[in-house]
Amino acid sequence: MGLLYTILITLFNRLLPVIGRLSPKLALFVNGRKNVFDILASNIHSEDQVLWFHCASLGEYEQGVPLMEVLKEKYPSYKLLVTFFSPSGYEVKKHSQLADLIVYLPLDTKLNARRFIKLVDPELAVFIKYEFWPNYLRELQRKNIPITIVSAVFRENQSFFRWYGGFMKNALKTIDHFFVQDSISEELLNQAGFDNVTISGDTRFDRVSRQIEMDNRVDFISEFINHRRCIVVGSSWAEDEDVFIDFINNASEEVCFIIAPHEIKDAGINVLKQKLKQKTILFSEKKGGNITDYQVFVMNTIGYLSRIYSYADIAYVGGAMGTSGLHNILEPATFGIPIVIGQHFEKFREAQQLQKLAGLFSVSTAAEFTVIMNRLLEDKKFREQTGMISGHFINSNTGATNTIIKYFVAILDSKKE
Repeated sequence: MGLLYTILITLFNRLLPVIGRLSPKLALFVNGRKNVFDILASNIHSEDQVLWFHCASLGEYEQGVPLMEVLKEKYPSYKLLVTFFSPSGYEVKKHSQLADLIVYLPLDTKLNARRFIKLVDPELAVFIKYEFWPNYLRELQRKNIPITIVSAVFRENQSFFRWYGGFMKNALKTIDHFFVQDSISEELLNQAGFDNVTISGDTRFDRVSRQIEMDNRVDFISEFINHRRCIVVGSSWAEDEDVFIDFINNASEEVCFIIAPHEIKDAGINVLKQKLKQKTILFSEKKGGNITDYQVFVMNTIGYLSRIYSYADIAYVGGAMGTSGLHNILEPATFGIPIVIGQHFEKFREAQQLQKLAGLFSVSTAAEFTVIMNRLLEDKKFREQTGMISGHFINSNTGATNTIIKYFVAILDSKKE
């Protein structure tokens, strides 16, 4: 299995120049990795103490933020390096001021792993949720660099726990400690022979719980809502539009809508706008107009959604009507509002939990969407009780950051002695 992995990853690495021509996203994936080693060599020096966080994409980055913030405060002289695998994470966060350096992670060949670890030489390596790259893990172990995975979730059907998964299970043996989200993950690891496991929960709860303490005011959103009940549609895809468009087109004037699509390219925004029969304005069109005259506000920009949720009476979170994956339900939940999602959320533990508590509703058709939205809009008591469940769900699941940070501090302080 190890030989096959080496062959496949080496072949993929050699095919990158060709792969980059297949689509703009793949071009970002390929071109973003071309100068990584030069960037590292220019920005990390032999005397630097480096903390390395690896994130697959944007969601994992958000899970890492609470930990990074605390470590930056406790160890201000250390350099924080963040690596991404996916362009959808890197392109959004490449200019973040939280980290000292943000780059793509080179592919997991033996040569890349050795070169990367030699240049970075981190005091601590933190992998967020998943992505177990065997060559990087073994090189870190060889260099006696502590390896931790945080906010991890394991499932029975993963290769680590199957008869053919010896190669990947051996990669897990390099990890010094697992901080997992739930007891199922702990049990799976224990059964596989790992006892270096702590159930810490999900750091995203700590991340979103702090949002409510921030200044969430967005003046033009207040002006647009103008005392109407507000439904916010966050991170929607075309499949989600099939569910909510009819409801919006037939909605009362007493209700307004803010739509923040996942993709904000002009082509997709124009298609969305054509589907909407209600008076609609885009973020890019708001200057100079009376936005209170409109019933639908389409955010063809990024950076506002977490604050906009604070204005919502109800939130629909996209991604679960198709195969792209459910987006972050914790951001709206922290503001204590009811949440509606699509039907495919089997892999999203937090959505399953909140549904069981009756703070979240799943729909599979436009008709189901209309039924639950009308009930939430018309029954204030039901809406408020449902929202209260969401808010309590967040508050009762915080604390993962403190648990994990204690472990990190013990490691880093022991290195000083």
